[in-house]
Amino acid sequence: MTALPRPAYGPGSRYTARAATTRPRPARHTDIAALTRVLTHRDLWLVRMLHEHRVLTTHQIAALAYTSLRSAQRRLRTLHRHAVLDSFRPLTQNGSAPEHYTLGPAGAALLAAHTGCDLADLGWRPSHTGRIAYSPSLGHDLGVNELLTHLAARTHTARDAALALWLSEHSCARRWGDIVRPDAYAHWQEGNHLLPFFLEYDTGSQPLARVEVKLAGYAAFTSATSSRPALLIHTRTASRDQALRRRLAAPAREMGLTIATSSADFTTSTPWGPWWSPLQPADTRRTTLSHLAARWTHLEAAAGLEPTDADTALTLPVPPLPPTPNSAS
Repeated sequence: MTALPRPAYGPGSRYTARAATTRPRPARHTDIAALTRVLTHRDLWLVRMLHEHRVLTTHQIAALAYTSLRSAQRRLRTLHRHAVLDSFRPLTQNGSAPEHYTLGPAGAALLAAHTGCDLADLGWRPSHTGRIAYSPSLGHDLGVNELLTHLAARTHTARDAALALWLSEHSCARRWGDIVRPDAYAHWQEGNHLLPFFLEYDTGSQPLARVEVKLAGYAAFTSATSSRPALLIHTRTASRDQALRRRLAAPAREMGLTIATSSADFTTSTPWGPWWSPLQPADTRRTTLSHLAARWTHLEAAAGLEPTDADTALTLPVPPLPPTPNSAS
């Protein structure tokens, strides 16, 4: 697998191909049953989130579940000490990267016990953190999580806005991988408007023709499931955004797809804002996610989200926010 090119800025911009080793912890056996005296509902939620999304930084976890960065750091250190979490800090060209948290050995055992499955069913291995730390897709994965973390955390400052659902690439592949494999699927809700969307997080590593080919999968999904989510394409730069728009406009129109694009040059830390430009020729002015939902009244949430007999507690969607984000730890 070839390495993704390093973005000029933003998530993953300063990562090298190497990563620091995991932070040391006391060498002792962790009694999973004893952790019931230590762990909160928020901790259990975080364990599920890290299983779903693989890696989150200190700042991302703090934005989702804590009132301050310092309180998040204190709790994360405690969870790391108990091996519930593992962590690493990638080497950077300048300065230092934040701590990156993954599921630790005790956390994996805890999740298996909590969901009534075997540890092997989680897909977790002792090399789990190392594989993520050295993965060539680390910058891409963090970029996806960064954008959706900002949307989920918006609830803390705007009570009428919420990221009601957030499925990872892995969960999307498990549900619809025979048709389409987006980087994420989510529901953005603001007021009375709901925007169900697939996300393609484009780092510029693929030729435009390869991105165009993906549209056929989204068209096939609409035909096969009779549902119609939007497709949001987020690129690294405004120039890449314009190149994609020129390439995709005609095939998107022919396939009847509902697409909007933006880039890191615009979205920064407010991806819900007026940064998204519809691909339709009628009106391509940049607008907010809420206005897209109000304009695209024909959208329908993806099929296959309802729990079935085949689902387990491990495969059900994880709420983007903890049940009690402001509870004491």
